[in-house]
Amino acid sequence: MTTIDQRLQKLRARRSGADRAIAVAMDQQIEILREQLLGEAYERRAMGKPFTRYALGAMQEVDPDYTRISIETATRVENQLQRRLSAEGLNTTYRLQGSVPLNVHIRGVSDVDLLTIGLGSLFYAPAGVHAQRGGYSPPARDTTSFLRDLRRTSETSLRTAFPAVHVDTTNAKAIKLTGGSLPRPVDVVPAVWWDTEQYQFTGLEHDRGVSIYHKFDHATIDNLPFLHIKRVADRDAAALGSLRKAIRLCKNVKADAEDEGTTIALSSYVLYHADLTAWRSGAQWELGILAEAQRHLDWCYRNPPQAQALMTPDGSRCILETAEKSTALMMLSSEMDKLLRQVAREQSVQLYLQESPSLDSSRRAIEQLIIH
Repeated sequence: MTTIDQRLQKLRARRSGADRAIAVAMDQQIEILREQLLGEAYERRAMGKPFTRYALGAMQEVDPDYTRISIETATRVENQLQRRLSAEGLNTTYRLQGSVPLNVHIRGVSDVDLLTIGLGSLFYAPAGVHAQRGGYSPPARDTTSFLRDLRRTSETSLRTAFPAVHVDTTNAKAIKLTGGSLPRPVDVVPAVWWDTEQYQFTGLEHDRGVSIYHKFDHATIDNLPFLHIKRVADRDAAALGSLRKAIRLCKNVKADAEDEGTTIALSSYVLYHADLTAWRSGAQWELGILAEAQRHLDWCYRNPPQAQALMTPDGSRCILETAEKSTALMMLSSEMDKLLRQVAREQSVQLYLQESPSLDSSRRAIEQLIIH
């Protein structure tokens, strides 16, 4: 059985990048080792209370320097790829998607998703106002075939631009770049714009979708990455920063469970629907974030009909859309129950004497504590 000390070690390795050092350039491996020796601020909090220290550390954002390097690496790949694709007659624009631009990534060495959006074609909703006014011209060529060529040319261009980098082209949706001269892994994701009805009405980029190319099916997958980022960021701002902390906490708990042999295939964005008042309290009483995350997951587990109606932040589908997702919810809820109880036992003399205190009393014990 994994001990809390082992989880703390894995948390530290994850945040410093030591768990993925082999995927980066040699100079970055040296920097990762240096950062590990220095440690982080959370490691000096709640001394003698390892479960509390783990919970607090798992909430924190990755060192901003690590995030900056990730974004700079993606920009470097973008510059090389854009120039080469343009020489081949393929004009492109680029955006980031995923956990890094949203700042909910939990690894010092995080993959960066770089959307490579071809400008030679697009998809659009025919019922949108711009389409109804005849604002779109027929594409010069089939959009899916255009995406196939964009994918193939991107693969060739990246191998030429980064000869020392491992360019993995076996993934259906992304070209994966690791090692060599790159300080961070980058996933290049070929796509075209998808002009949704809402985008045609507002003209706001966060309402615009993308259609990602699936290499093996020769098909596309519609996605709303910018709407997802905006809605989570807006909700987090209303929550005074607690939502992002809760998402990171759950992602770390899931990562540790996976390392220990239990895969929890559920998005941490289920926390998007938790109580906003409780999140705001977490800005002052940080352990209250753990209490509310546990409470919300427990509520979802105990109220299946209501929980199954909860939508992803972008509104595109239900979060618990399959029986497998509901099973994963039970597993994540159980993990958070265990963490809550252990943190509460560290913080309360009365609960320390109980092997398994109630969840209600555990939440009450920690939700209004200030930890130095």
